[in-house]
Amino acid sequence: MKRWQLKCGVHQWLAVGLSGCLSAVVVQSASAQVKLESRENSYQNAVAPTILGDKVNPSATLRVKQGVNQTTQSPVLSTASNSGANSNSKPTPTTKIPRLSEIQHPLRSARMLVQSPTPQTTPAEQIVQVSFVKANPTNKGLELVLQTSLAANLQLQNRTQVNSNTFIVDIPNAQLRSPDNSPFVFRSQKPIAGITEITVTNFDANTIRVTVIGSAAAPIVELYDSPKEGLIFSVASTASLAQQGQQPQTQRSPAQQPESQTQPTQPYSTGDEPIELVVTGEQDGYKVPNATTATKTDTPILYIPQSIQVIPATVLKDQLITRPREAVQNVSGVTPGSAGSQTAVGATLIFRGFAENAITSSTFVNGFRKYFGNRASDTANVEQLEILKGPASVLYGQGEPGGILNITTKQPLSTPYYAVDATIGSFDFYRPTLDISGPLNADKTIRYRLNAAYESSGSYVDFVESDQIFVAPVISFELGKNTTLTLEGEYFHVSKVEYLAGIPAVGSVIKSPFGEIPRSRYLDDPELDLDLDRVALGYRLQHKFSDNWSIRNGFRAEFQNYEEGYVFAGSLQADNRTLNRSAGFDNSDSENYVLQTDVFGKIQTGSVKQDLLFGLELARNNLTLERFSIAVPPINIFNPNYSRPPLERQLTRNQNEPQNFIGVYAQDLISIGDNLKILLGGRFDYAAGSTNNQFSSGLPSEQEDSAFSPRVGIVYQPIQPVSLYASWTRSFQPSRPVQGNADGTPFKPTTGEQFEVGVKTEFFNGRLAATLAAYQLTKQNIVVTDPVNPRLSLQVGEQQSQGIEFDLAGQILPGWNIIASYSYIDSEFTEDPRPAFKGDEPSNVPRNSASLWTTYEIQTGSLKGLGFGAGLFFVGERQGDLPNTFALPSYVRADAAIYYRRNNLRVGLNFKNLSDVYYFESALSRTSVYPGAPFTVLGTVSVQF
Repeated sequence: MKRWQLKCGVHQWLAVGLSGCLSAVVVQSASAQVKLESRENSYQNAVAPTILGDKVNPSATLRVKQGVNQTTQSPVLSTASNSGANSNSKPTPTTKIPRLSEIQHPLRSARMLVQSPTPQTTPAEQIVQVSFVKANPTNKGLELVLQTSLAANLQLQNRTQVNSNTFIVDIPNAQLRSPDNSPFVFRSQKPIAGITEITVTNFDANTIRVTVIGSAAAPIVELYDSPKEGLIFSVASTASLAQQGQQPQTQRSPAQQPESQTQPTQPYSTGDEPIELVVTGEQDGYKVPNATTATKTDTPILYIPQSIQVIPATVLKDQLITRPREAVQNVSGVTPGSAGSQTAVGATLIFRGFAENAITSSTFVNGFRKYFGNRASDTANVEQLEILKGPASVLYGQGEPGGILNITTKQPLSTPYYAVDATIGSFDFYRPTLDISGPLNADKTIRYRLNAAYESSGSYVDFVESDQIFVAPVISFELGKNTTLTLEGEYFHVSKVEYLAGIPAVGSVIKSPFGEIPRSRYLDDPELDLDLDRVALGYRLQHKFSDNWSIRNGFRAEFQNYEEGYVFAGSLQADNRTLNRSAGFDNSDSENYVLQTDVFGKIQTGSVKQDLLFGLELARNNLTLERFSIAVPPINIFNPNYSRPPLERQLTRNQNEPQNFIGVYAQDLISIGDNLKILLGGRFDYAAGSTNNQFSSGLPSEQEDSAFSPRVGIVYQPIQPVSLYASWTRSFQPSRPVQGNADGTPFKPTTGEQFEVGVKTEFFNGRLAATLAAYQLTKQNIVVTDPVNPRLSLQVGEQQSQGIEFDLAGQILPGWNIIASYSYIDSEFTEDPRPAFKGDEPSNVPRNSASLWTTYEIQTGSLKGLGFGAGLFFVGERQGDLPNTFALPSYVRADAAIYYRRNNLRVGLNFKNLSDVYYFESALSRTSVYPGAPFTVLGTVSVQF
């Protein structure tokens, strides 16, 4: 049998006398290693130093044992602190702790690494998933089991402070993830005598922290690893040690050790008596400590010199959100675009006052651009949403300057998991979902996951209804120790009666002598609908060359076809009752391919550390479009008549538009000491496109653009949980080949530039995170209509936004979660040749907006598992069109939820727009305004196996 012994660096030499034949442990500066010794050279009762960075506690015991076959052997890992000891006195023995359960554990390997607490950036494929935490009572205390099949791959870092009653161990390459891949927290208060609390939490996105707090003395903890159960911490009662610490200690032989500790008294557990546990289903509430979107590596948000917000799946579930677009109600500075929630084609987002491009979009899936953005999206396979604010061209190429939304999808699990949800509610809403995952072979090197959803619903708008199907399979292969291959796919189908015309501002926002238009009013044509199919396929291959260098290659292909009939609202006639309309029909096919290769490296020179990224991206997309115009008669907005002659289509566009993109980028995250970070990066992009449209004339048919997009950022941490940051970055968006000047020359790319400063901080031991940001963002070379000849365009426009944002997310107390935001945006068009537009504000951008959503779940007692949620969402007044002729009024919407969770069952009710406020989501023009949904009730039953 073998035992792990630590040999770690500090700033002084130490010699510790050990019994038997163990020689002195020599400790030197700037060295850290693990030394494996045989049992013959090990110690039984000696005291070894507990090390945290440069500090040594000479009176604490730290032991690690590799596999135990008899329960009478000495502990695997134990710590105990005796205040009366000193480095020059004879070592005070730690009470020998026998094995606390009768479980037999075959030999396994466990590594103990003691080093400074530097945040890790372990690739997601290499993080060990701990799927369950449980506490088993024993006659001596309890066993804390971290369930995983990969216990041998875990690394351990001792964080126990000198002369502390708190035992802390970090596991940097692991995460607490339930079988449905949701993060969680384990907490047990006063489980045994002498122990105040035991917690197991996700300290950051790569690290689990185990904390055992002794009431009057340092806890005694043993560590075992089992191939069947995982990592086991045996915790013994320290009630008697608290008394022993007040008296002189004498060293005893193993035979002189007491056979048992003082028996605990109430409220502590004894023997096999059940232990009251507090387990919350979220990792530190709604807080997510790390994100990948800003740097393409798993980086602590505190280290990122840009504002980035993360919405975990827990928020989506609590608020019953089924579209990524709906989730931005929780994020400052991001609002839905001009089309309302009842339309599928115009589902765009506005970031810091800048609308995303409807075709190239600002939406990504696992770092790959999702063309046509939110047109075909579902949250069934969403793990979390990351919103990076400001230009992102430095890593992602072309795009609008306001920001991007990156969707991180659920990945295969190493343990079997099966979940079924069913939701029914107002307006004939019905939605079942399926989430299953697990290994496909005994070694668990092949794993799968399948998410699927079907949704059928009516609407608060007359005639509008939809049916959709979503399926997302994933399979992953471990091709050896250092290589992982993941294959992913998505299929989305929707059939929908479209709602694009909305209702006029007169009669809704603006009073009309004829009364108010009901929000259920439908002014489109009920026979014009949408049929859309989208298929996405891809892979991600990651290989680790060494601890410092790795490579990731990925590919994503998307194929989309849609046939859509739609109606646009024209002008309102002089009687203020009759609405002119135009209609069209599109038959479109698109193919989009993206290939990415990223190389990651780490270099350290003295106190300077560098996280390097080198990348290459190749992309191609091709859009084929046939567009027809359709003549439709005007309609009475107060008394609509939908009868009409048969529709006749006239072809007005037959277009083929291929585009090719090449991007080369590099990034260096430089860490100088522990509190200074500098982020440098740049990307060069080349774009070439052409168009073939038989109906165009005088416009360029080919176009080439290139641009360099830099980013410079700095982060300073005066104390660990506070980051002060500043950054500067640029963006570019190439013009489409169908756009050009009157002389036939192509337009230049539009460009963006942002300056941002802010502060990020964490509260309550890292459970609650906040970001305060101030920015100035400018977009130039905007294409506007020529005021002299409306058939032509000019590239002279400029838009500027400046504002302040605040975001807060996390856990205030166990079971009490919160996510909140506030945004102030001052946005206007600073340059425009049209006098009516210069100085105007962009539409659908409120100056002030705020949100607050909080939930509380009862943690103990007979009502344990009962939870409540409540939220307020405020959107201030914003302009409804360009030029600014009317404004949408401000509103406050209240939502609520109640749910009960018991074992594998969860039952919940969600209430939206509790006070049934008549509000407006957005506007496309003066004659197209989109009311929000009335009071809505949705009920969900969830079962996990």
